[in-house]
Amino acid sequence: MKTYFITIAGNIGVGKSTLTTLLAQKLGWTPYLEGVAENPYLSDFYDDMARWSFHSQVFFLSQRLQQHKQLLANGRSVIQDRSVYEDAEIFARNLFLQENMSQRDWYTYVTLYRTLTELLPPPHLVVYLRASVETIRRRISRRGRTYEQTIADGYLRQLNVLYEEWTSNFKLCPVLTIETDNLDYVQYDEHLGLITERIQQRLHGRDFLTLGE
Repeated sequence: MKTYFITIAGNIGVGKSTLTTLLAQKLGWTPYLEGVAENPYLSDFYDDMARWSFHSQVFFLSQRLQQHKQLLANGRSVIQDRSVYEDAEIFARNLFLQENMSQRDWYTYVTLYRTLTELLPPPHLVVYLRASVETIRRRISRRGRTYEQTIADGYLRQLNVLYEEWTSNFKLCPVLTIETDNLDYVQYDEHLGLITERIQQRLHGRDFLTLGE
């Protein structure tokens, strides 16, 4: 039986973890959730991005690489909450562009990232959850993480721009974009069913290697 590796991508608060959990339950796959609360730098980072950006991003990169290794060894179909690619191509890049990461730190970080990711088998599918800043702000407010409440709208907007650029140019595997402004896959099972159907259609639209090959 074929096994698949898909990753759920998208901005802060868009609903990645929730969808990962619900899809895993519906499909009987193994979920790999993002360990946001485990990052010991995150609270400091939101207080002083320039000082703590490199530390925070290197921690996320190391965690994501460990997770990538684990899910490839799982032997079952897996769903990942945010990919290693997003850490570098979206968040670290944005910090550099906004001068919250020095050129020296950016060069060190991106060189490490590119070297390591060349060794990683890519996912079979990236599912990109697109949402407006207004929608994202409502979802951030609803889930109530204190350190996220002060994130500026401009920061979220710039991340959206970078996500659009990244998904448009990502070539390692197909990208399925889901517009989520008018979706509520927590309350409405038919919305979850629609997303599930679209994912399965994309996965079955081409032949994939068995996970780990």
